[in-house]
Amino acid sequence: MVLDGALPESIATAVQALARGELLGLPTETVYGLAADADNAAAVASIFSTKGRPSNHPLIVHVTGRTAASRYAASVPDFADKLMDAFWPGPLTLILPRRADIAGAATGGQDSVGLRCPAHPVAQQLLAACAAHQPPIHGLAAPSANRFGRVSPTTAEHVRQEFGDALLVLDGGACAVGIESTIVDCTRGAPVLLRPGVLEVAALARACGQRILSKEELPAQQPRASGTLLMHYAPKAPVRLMDARQLQAALDLLGSEDARIAVWARTPLRAASPGVLLQPMPDEAGAAAHALFAQLRAFDEAGARLIWVETPPPAPAWDGVRDRLQRAAAAG
Repeated sequence: MVLDGALPESIATAVQALARGELLGLPTETVYGLAADADNAAAVASIFSTKGRPSNHPLIVHVTGRTAASRYAASVPDFADKLMDAFWPGPLTLILPRRADIAGAATGGQDSVGLRCPAHPVAQQLLAACAAHQPPIHGLAAPSANRFGRVSPTTAEHVRQEFGDALLVLDGGACAVGIESTIVDCTRGAPVLLRPGVLEVAALARACGQRILSKEELPAQQPRASGTLLMHYAPKAPVRLMDARQLQAALDLLGSEDARIAVWARTPLRAASPGVLLQPMPDEAGAAAHALFAQLRAFDEAGARLIWVETPPPAPAWDGVRDRLQRAAAAG
């Protein structure tokens, strides 16, 4: 069932569902999440079983802000505090040391916890209402609301298509960002980028006053984090990344009988086969991130048997889009 997330009665219905241990489709500015009370182990287990996600693969816990984060985090380094100041609420997840007696199911048994304060107004209203509920719901574990490894949802309809009408979904419109949050590990004495998003590394470094390390620089004892598997974010059709010259050469080899090949490219291309579906990729990284998952879903719905995508530019602004496409292609 899809409810208008802007209505107070929809928020109240959602809080009651969460309090009963049920799951909820939750809009955020990044993607829609499959949410449950982070402190309810049975509800969290239902997230894993519903998604088909391994139970040792940690979930991100969504909180109202720094005060709520302190309930889950045993400590917050100074550089992490500065990142909260700069980017919360927003598309940034921080991996922090976890309090030993809390949220073990949501963190896959690790001694760290991923925390995020979402900026979407519906998510903000819901989290505030959860905190005011008696007894309080302090945080919501919420991975993307899709089957494990598949394309993330960016509209309420995408969530309904994944899980049917039985799941309660708050409709908050299309997600403004369109790809998952940037993840920074703050458990090893220095900020380490585990997953790129729309926040550029340079901006993160300026905010916290330290260089952001890559995960290759501190590979030992790296915590598991959401969305960092080699194969992820995959549509039904195999994805192949190519530069513009390779794409045009491949299109030139197609005969007129070749059909159901979808192409997403920034460079204008020509296709002799009428069965090729050419769609332009936005030239700006943020716009491409916003469109990415919806475009992959649209190609699947159009019956594409192959999806060819122009490799994003090497510029830092494109890191998040490039990361998602590389993982989608690895699944093919």
